[in-house]
Amino acid sequence: MTRQRIRRRLRDEHGSVAAELVVALPAVILVLAACLGGVRVGMQAMAAQDAAAAAARSLARGENVAAAAARASAIAPGSSVSVRRRDGLVCVSATAPAALPVLPVAPSATACALEGAL
Repeated sequence: MTRQRIRRRLRDEHGSVAAELVVALPAVILVLAACLGGVRVGMQAMAAQDAAAAAARSLARGENVAAAAARASAIAPGSSVSVRRRDGLVCVSATAPAALPVLPVAPSATACALEGAL
C-alpha cells in the first residue's frame, strides 16, 4: 500500500472510537448498576444478620419480644422479626426489606442464643 492509501484509510476511521463508546457505554452502565445492586443486597443481608443476633441476645437476657424487635429494627430499619424457643435456645429470624425495587429479594438471617446467658 502506498502512503496515500494508508492516510486515506486512517482518515476514514476518525470518530470510530466515539461511536464505539456510545454503543458500549449503556452496557458498562448496566454492569455497574448490577454490581452496585449486589453490594446493596449484601449490605442488607449483613444488617439482617446483625439484627437477628442482637434480638436473640436481648431475648436470652430476659428482655421482652417488643424490646428485642425494637433493637432489631434500630439495626435494620423496617425489618421483621420472628422468635422461636427450643431446648434452652432462643432463635430469632430477621428479614430485612427488599433492597432494590426491581429485584424483590428480601435478605433474611437467623441467630440463636443460649437462654439465660449473660
